[in-house]
Order: sequence, then C-alpha cells, then structure tokens
Amino acid sequence: MSRPIAVLRPEPGNGATAAAIEARGHAAIRLPLFAVRPLAWQAPDPSTFDALLLTSANAVRHAGAGLARLAALPAYAVGEATAAAARAAGLKVAAAGDSNAAALLAAAGKAGVRRALHLAGRDRLVEAGGIVASVIPVYASEPLPVAPEALARLAGSVALVQSARAAHRLATLLPAIERGGIALVAVSRRAAMAAGPGWETVVVPGSPRGEALIAAAGALAD
Repeated sequence: MSRPIAVLRPEPGNGATAAAIEARGHAAIRLPLFAVRPLAWQAPDPSTFDALLLTSANAVRHAGAGLARLAALPAYAVGEATAAAARAAGLKVAAAGDSNAAALLAAAGKAGVRRALHLAGRDRLVEAGGIVASVIPVYASEPLPVAPEALARLAGSVALVQSARAAHRLATLLPAIERGGIALVAVSRRAAMAAGPGWETVVVPGSPRGEALIAAAGALAD
C-alpha cells in the first residue's frame, strides 16, 4: 500500500505541491508548519543597484506596491517558480538558477552584477556582502500551531522538508521516539542536518527543484 506524502511548506506552495503529488496518484497530507505574512518596507532608489536578487517566490508575492519601483532592475531568481512569480509581477528575469542561492550569486557576479538588492525573508541565508549591496526583508514566515492529531497523521508517511527551518521545527514537534516510521525527503544537506537523527531514512535528491523532490518522495512512498 502506498504511503502518504506530507507537505509541510506554507501556502500557497503547500496546495500546489500537494496537488502535484495527488496528480501522480499518491495521497498528500497538507500540514503547513508556517504561514507567510508581508512586512512593511520602503523601496530604495533603484539607481543605486544594478540587479535584484530573489531567493523565494514569497518575496515577490508579499513585496506589495514597492516592487513596481524596482521593475527596471534585472532580476536573478533561485528556481523557476520564483522566476515565474517575478515575470508575472512585471519584473525582467535575467537568469533563473536551478541550484541554490550561492550558485545564483556566482552566476550574477559572472554576469557583471556588482551591487545587487536582495528582497528576502526575515529569516534568511544571504546577507549583505560581496555583490549583495543591501538586503531588505519583505516577508516573514511565522510558525503555525500544530494539533497533536495532525502530527499523528505523519506516522508512516514520507515527509517533504523544503527548508532547514521546517526541518528543525518538525524535529522539535516530533520526539525522536516518533521519527522511526517517517521517511524524509530534504531539499538540501543543510535541511537534512537540521532535521536531526532518528528518521527511518533521509534522502537528499540531486536537485532542489520541486519535481525532483516529489519524484524522490514518490519512490519512497511506493
């Protein structure tokens, strides 16, 4: 019997990933551990930057009206989902990386970027330095309450862990004694390490793209 696949990311990504899982014939458990909300911010003078750095589609979704002031800057996005959100918001996407923020920064630097503006989350990996001239938080991911009965549904599942924060929170919610029957598919080695020990198995696919994570989870579920 196929195992259910738990999706832990915030909405609206949670529903989109769950729908993709169900389209492949698997059952999905929708259990977002965080909710994303916008932060107040003021768009700076775009003439002081030569590029926009986006490491999450949430930055585009929650930036609000201030994003229009930066539309002339070429945007460098981590992942096609972030690039698609940027294009839909009227931004000019110069490159869409398929790896991670470090690889995208290297590609932007190679393309000649010297003063990038990073629109980011309050909790983030990339800080100012190098080609990143400034970082402005435009959204925050807040922990959601999780009922014990919701956690109980994870028993025997394959859990998709799409950030180190989600991995750490899941480990905090589930004592080690309850992890043995849950398999994890982690977006990165950093996320896998944040989840800690005790899981049935931990798989880190060769690509962080959503399709690769879903395929890996499906292979464990069958």
